Amino acid sequence: MTAGKIQFAENEGTYVLKFLGEIRLTLCSSLESFLDNMFNDPDFSSVIINLSETSTIDSTSLGILAKLSIQAKKRFNLVPILISTKDDITRILLSMGFDSVFVLVREFDELIELPMNDLPCESSTEPATQERVLNAHKVLMSLNEDNRKAFSKLVEQLEKGQTSRDEDDEGEDDDKDDDKDDNSDS
Repeated sequence: MTAGKIQFAENEGTYVLKFLGEIRLTLCSSLESFLDNMFNDPDFSSVIINLSETSTIDSTSLGILAKLSIQAKKRFNLVPILISTKDDITRILLSMGFDSVFVLVREFDELIELPMNDLPCESSTEPATQERVLNAHKVLMSLNEDNRKAFSKLVEQLEKGQTSRDEDDEGEDDDKDDDKDDNSDS
């Protein structure tokens, strides 16, 4: 398998994202940052996602792509194009309901060759990563009933983990407050 990377190009407000190799959670922080910047570009007019060289893609990455499409529709009344020429990837996309939020293209001749740039890889904290995974799966659950059933237990577990982490953080804050009280008595 080929380590994953994402490449991008922009021409007159049209963005092209090309996913190569194994697309996994580790690329999601970079992808989300890029998408935020893309949507804030005043010249933004369309986006094409090319999965023709994707060997695998995880559910968190799929959730971020679904979020991209939902945001494009909501903010720009635009349905993005998703190119998927590999049967196994296309099967996953169809089972997740991506045909309802993207224009799926299964065959194509090469796009106009644009100089592609590698998306820089950003690191992410564990809480930010957990939040990203949770939100991505919630988006997938919103696409159809099968996804809701498939991911409900995972989302429930992630929410439980988030709640207990928040409670731990509050406990630490209480401890700090106690320390301040102890110091003020001196």
